[in-house]
Amino acid sequence: MFKELLSIFTATDPLPGATENFYKMLELAQEMILEASAVYWGKEQSPEERTALYKKDVEVNKLERRVRKQIIAHLTGPQDHAVTYALLIMSLIKDAERLGDYAKNLLEVREMHGKDLPDDERVGELREIRQSVETLASETRQVFETSDEERATELTIEGRIVAKRCDDLIRRIAGADYDGATAVALTLGARFYKRIDSHLLNLLSGVIMPLHKLDYFDEKALQADS
Repeated sequence: MFKELLSIFTATDPLPGATENFYKMLELAQEMILEASAVYWGKEQSPEERTALYKKDVEVNKLERRVRKQIIAHLTGPQDHAVTYALLIMSLIKDAERLGDYAKNLLEVREMHGKDLPDDERVGELREIRQSVETLASETRQVFETSDEERATELTIEGRIVAKRCDDLIRRIAGADYDGATAVALTLGARFYKRIDSHLLNLLSGVIMPLHKLDYFDEKALQADS
Protein backbone atom coordinates (compact mmCIF):
# COMPACT_ATOMS: atom_id res chain seq x y z
CA MET A 1 0.00 0.00 0.00
CA PHE A 2 2.71 2.49 0.96
CA LYS A 3 4.57 1.83 -2.30
CA GLU A 4 1.44 2.55 -4.34
CA LEU A 5 0.70 5.73 -2.39
CA LEU A 6 4.30 6.89 -2.69
CA SER A 7 4.20 6.47 -6.47
CA ILE A 8 1.15 8.74 -6.58
CA PHE A 9 2.79 11.34 -4.35
CA THR A 10 6.00 11.25 -6.39
CA ALA A 11 4.10 11.64 -9.64
CA THR A 12 2.00 14.61 -8.55
CA ASP A 13 4.27 16.04 -5.84
CA PRO A 14 1.41 17.05 -3.50
CA LEU A 15 3.44 16.84 -0.30
CA PRO A 16 6.90 18.28 -0.91
CA GLY A 17 9.38 17.13 1.70
CA ALA A 18 6.96 15.01 3.74
CA THR A 19 8.37 11.68 2.57
CA GLU A 20 11.94 12.84 3.14
CA ASN A 21 11.05 13.99 6.65
CA PHE A 22 9.41 10.63 7.35
CA TYR A 23 12.55 8.78 6.21
CA LYS A 24 14.64 11.08 8.42
CA MET A 25 12.46 10.18 11.39
CA LEU A 26 13.07 6.48 10.74
CA GLU A 27 16.81 7.07 10.43
CA LEU A 28 17.01 8.97 13.72
CA ALA A 29 14.82 6.40 15.49
CA GLN A 30 17.08 3.59 14.28
CA GLU A 31 20.15 5.39 15.59
CA MET A 32 18.47 5.94 18.97
CA ILE A 33 17.40 2.30 19.27
CA LEU A 34 20.87 0.98 18.47
CA GLU A 35 22.56 3.38 20.90
CA ALA A 36 20.07 2.78 23.74
CA SER A 37 20.24 -0.98 23.25
CA ALA A 38 24.04 -0.92 23.39
CA VAL A 39 23.94 1.08 26.64
CA TYR A 40 21.43 -1.34 28.17
CA TRP A 41 23.82 -4.20 27.49
CA GLY A 42 26.80 -2.47 29.07
CA LYS A 43 28.25 0.08 26.66
CA GLU A 44 29.64 3.12 28.46
CA GLN A 45 27.93 6.33 27.40
CA SER A 46 29.47 9.74 27.92
CA PRO A 47 27.33 12.71 29.04
CA GLU A 48 27.79 14.19 25.58
CA GLU A 49 26.52 11.00 23.91
CA ARG A 50 23.50 10.93 26.20
CA THR A 51 22.71 14.54 25.39
CA ALA A 52 23.07 13.79 21.68
CA LEU A 53 20.58 10.93 21.93
CA TYR A 54 17.99 13.13 23.64
CA LYS A 55 18.54 15.83 21.01
CA LYS A 56 17.71 13.23 18.35
CA ASP A 57 14.44 12.53 20.14
CA VAL A 58 13.62 16.24 20.09
CA GLU A 59 14.36 16.31 16.36
CA VAL A 60 12.10 13.31 15.74
CA ASN A 61 9.29 15.10 17.56
CA LYS A 62 9.82 18.26 15.50
CA LEU A 63 9.79 16.25 12.29
CA GLU A 64 6.53 14.57 13.29
CA ARG A 65 4.85 17.93 13.77
CA ARG A 66 6.33 19.19 10.49
CA VAL A 67 5.01 16.20 8.52
CA ARG A 68 1.58 16.53 10.09
CA LYS A 69 1.47 20.21 9.19
CA GLN A 70 2.47 19.45 5.60
CA ILE A 71 -0.28 16.85 5.29
CA ILE A 72 -2.91 19.07 6.87
CA ALA A 73 -1.97 21.99 4.63
CA HIS A 74 -2.33 19.79 1.57
CA LEU A 75 -5.62 18.13 2.52
CA THR A 76 -7.54 20.98 4.07
CA GLY A 77 -8.74 24.40 3.04
CA PRO A 78 -10.55 27.12 4.96
CA GLN A 79 -13.87 25.25 4.87
CA ASP A 80 -12.64 21.66 5.11
CA HIS A 81 -13.80 21.11 8.68
CA ALA A 82 -14.91 17.54 7.99
CA VAL A 83 -11.44 16.55 6.80
CA THR A 84 -9.82 18.23 9.80
CA TYR A 85 -12.18 16.44 12.18
CA ALA A 86 -11.52 13.10 10.46
CA LEU A 87 -7.76 13.57 10.80
CA LEU A 88 -8.18 14.47 14.46
CA ILE A 89 -10.26 11.39 15.24
CA MET A 90 -7.88 9.14 13.28
CA SER A 91 -5.04 10.29 15.52
CA LEU A 92 -6.95 10.16 18.81
CA ILE A 93 -8.33 6.65 18.34
CA LYS A 94 -4.74 5.37 18.41
CA ASP A 95 -4.41 6.59 21.99
CA ALA A 96 -7.85 5.30 22.96
CA GLU A 97 -6.87 1.86 21.67
CA ARG A 98 -3.62 1.91 23.63
CA LEU A 99 -5.56 2.60 26.85
CA GLY A 100 -7.20 -0.77 26.46
CA ASP A 101 -3.87 -2.48 25.92
CA TYR A 102 -2.33 -1.01 29.06
CA ALA A 103 -5.43 -1.86 31.09
CA LYS A 104 -4.89 -5.48 30.02
CA ASN A 105 -1.23 -5.18 30.97
CA LEU A 106 -2.20 -4.15 34.53
CA LEU A 107 -4.49 -7.16 34.75
CA GLU A 108 -1.69 -9.45 33.56
CA VAL A 109 0.69 -8.09 36.23
CA ARG A 110 -1.80 -9.10 38.92
CA GLU A 111 -2.18 -12.54 37.37
CA MET A 112 1.61 -12.92 37.20
CA HIS A 113 2.28 -11.78 40.77
CA GLY A 114 -0.69 -13.58 42.29
CA LYS A 115 -0.66 -12.00 45.75
CA ASP A 116 -1.38 -8.74 47.54
CA LEU A 117 1.18 -5.97 47.42
CA PRO A 118 2.97 -5.01 50.64
CA ASP A 119 1.59 -2.21 52.77
CA ASP A 120 4.41 0.32 52.76
CA GLU A 121 5.20 3.90 51.73
CA ARG A 122 6.06 3.05 48.10
CA VAL A 123 2.88 1.06 47.58
CA GLY A 124 0.97 3.93 49.18
CA GLU A 125 2.46 6.24 46.56
CA LEU A 126 1.38 3.83 43.82
CA ARG A 127 -2.17 3.85 45.24
CA GLU A 128 -2.21 7.66 45.03
CA ILE A 129 -0.99 7.46 41.43
CA ARG A 130 -3.77 4.99 40.69
CA GLN A 131 -6.38 7.39 42.08
CA SER A 132 -5.00 10.29 40.03
CA VAL A 133 -4.95 8.27 36.80
CA GLU A 134 -8.46 6.92 37.37
CA THR A 135 -9.72 10.46 38.00
CA LEU A 136 -8.02 11.62 34.80
CA ALA A 137 -9.62 8.76 32.87
CA SER A 138 -13.08 9.49 34.28
CA GLU A 139 -12.93 13.18 33.30
CA THR A 140 -11.40 12.92 29.84
CA ARG A 141 -14.62 12.01 27.98
CA GLN A 142 -16.57 14.81 29.67
CA VAL A 143 -13.86 17.31 28.73
CA PHE A 144 -14.23 16.25 25.09
CA GLU A 145 -18.00 16.41 25.16
CA THR A 146 -17.94 19.96 26.54
CA SER A 147 -14.77 21.11 24.71
CA ASP A 148 -13.62 22.49 28.07
CA GLU A 149 -10.16 23.84 27.26
CA GLU A 150 -9.66 25.24 30.76
CA ARG A 151 -10.31 21.91 32.46
CA ALA A 152 -8.29 20.08 29.83
CA THR A 153 -5.33 22.33 30.65
CA GLU A 154 -5.76 21.75 34.39
CA LEU A 155 -5.89 17.99 33.88
CA THR A 156 -2.85 18.12 31.62
CA ILE A 157 -0.82 19.89 34.30
CA GLU A 158 -1.96 17.34 36.89
CA GLY A 159 -1.24 14.44 34.54
CA ARG A 160 2.29 15.62 33.83
CA ILE A 161 2.95 15.70 37.57
CA VAL A 162 1.69 12.11 37.82
CA ALA A 163 4.11 11.02 35.07
CA LYS A 164 7.03 12.47 37.04
CA ARG A 165 5.82 10.74 40.20
CA CYS A 166 5.81 7.42 38.33
CA ASP A 167 9.42 7.89 37.24
CA ASP A 168 10.48 8.82 40.77
CA LEU A 169 8.64 5.84 42.24
CA ILE A 170 10.36 3.42 39.87
CA ARG A 171 13.74 4.71 41.02
CA ARG A 172 12.72 4.20 44.65
CA ILE A 173 11.46 0.70 43.95
CA ALA A 174 14.81 -0.15 42.36
CA GLY A 175 16.56 0.78 45.61
CA ALA A 176 14.19 -1.15 47.88
CA ASP A 177 14.61 -4.60 49.38
CA TYR A 178 11.73 -6.38 47.65
CA ASP A 179 11.70 -9.97 46.44
CA GLY A 180 12.04 -10.26 42.69
CA ALA A 181 8.36 -10.87 41.92
CA THR A 182 7.19 -7.93 44.02
CA ALA A 183 9.79 -5.57 42.57
CA VAL A 184 8.73 -6.52 39.04
CA ALA A 185 5.02 -6.14 39.86
CA LEU A 186 5.50 -2.69 41.40
CA THR A 187 7.77 -1.49 38.61
CA LEU A 188 5.39 -2.65 35.90
CA GLY A 189 2.44 -1.17 37.77
CA ALA A 190 4.10 2.25 37.97
CA ARG A 191 5.18 2.01 34.34
CA PHE A 192 1.76 1.00 33.03
CA TYR A 193 0.00 3.71 35.03
CA LYS A 194 2.42 6.18 33.49
CA ARG A 195 1.63 4.91 29.99
CA ILE A 196 -2.12 5.16 30.65
CA ASP A 197 -1.57 8.68 31.98
CA SER A 198 0.48 9.59 28.89
CA HIS A 199 -2.15 8.38 26.43
CA LEU A 200 -4.85 10.26 28.33
CA LEU A 201 -2.71 13.38 28.05
CA ASN A 202 -2.38 12.76 24.33
CA LEU A 203 -6.16 12.65 24.10
CA LEU A 204 -6.50 15.89 26.07
CA SER A 205 -4.07 17.56 23.68
CA GLY A 206 -6.84 17.22 21.07
CA VAL A 207 -8.86 19.76 23.07
CA ILE A 208 -6.15 22.35 23.65
CA MET A 209 -3.63 22.00 20.82
CA PRO A 210 -3.84 22.52 17.03
CA LEU A 211 -4.09 19.37 14.95
CA HIS A 212 -0.46 19.18 13.87
CA LYS A 213 0.67 19.47 17.53
CA LEU A 214 -1.37 16.59 18.93
CA ASP A 215 0.50 14.75 21.73
CA TYR A 216 2.52 17.91 22.42
CA PHE A 217 1.90 20.82 24.72
CA ASP A 218 2.63 24.53 24.81
CA GLU A 219 4.92 24.67 27.83
CA LYS A 220 4.47 28.43 28.28
CA ALA A 221 0.68 28.13 28.25
CA LEU A 222 0.74 25.31 30.77
CA GLN A 223 3.10 27.20 33.06
CA ALA A 224 0.89 30.28 32.86
CA ASP A 225 -2.10 28.26 34.00
CA SER A 226 -0.26 26.37 36.75
